[in-house]
Amino acid sequence: MLKDNLALLRRLYGYSQEEIAEKIGISRQAYSKWELGSTIPDVEKCSLLAEVYGTTVDSLIKTKETEGIGMIPPPPKGKNIWGSVTINDRGQIVIPKEARDRFSLTGGQRLIVVSDETGIALIPAETFEEGMRKALEMIHLEK
Repeated sequence: MLKDNLALLRRLYGYSQEEIAEKIGISRQAYSKWELGSTIPDVEKCSLLAEVYGTTVDSLIKTKETEGIGMIPPPPKGKNIWGSVTINDRGQIVIPKEARDRFSLTGGQRLIVVSDETGIALIPAETFEEGMRKALEMIHLEK
């Protein structure tokens, strides 16, 4: 719910209620009532809150829980948190249906596995290969 996300995001970003209230032009008491759930902000204030927290209004008003983690904060705009998966004994995972649908992933489709120090990502092979072709073309044009 909105009230849970407001409290979670405020703490996550290290703001006091007064600081958030000041950023969106309301009193601390009004903001406190939103976190308590006794009142709710209008759409304009929700938009300002989403901007402060770098998320969307839609993500701000929805609460999402995932197994083993509990409630998760709204993701930054343009990012998604799909939940958790379990790796089986053969090293396989099942990508959540919501993510498969969003990216039109189907059985037998090739994915490229990339990573940095903190985690891994899956990219459709066609998308990755097209990006590599463009990068190589740019290198050849520079020579």
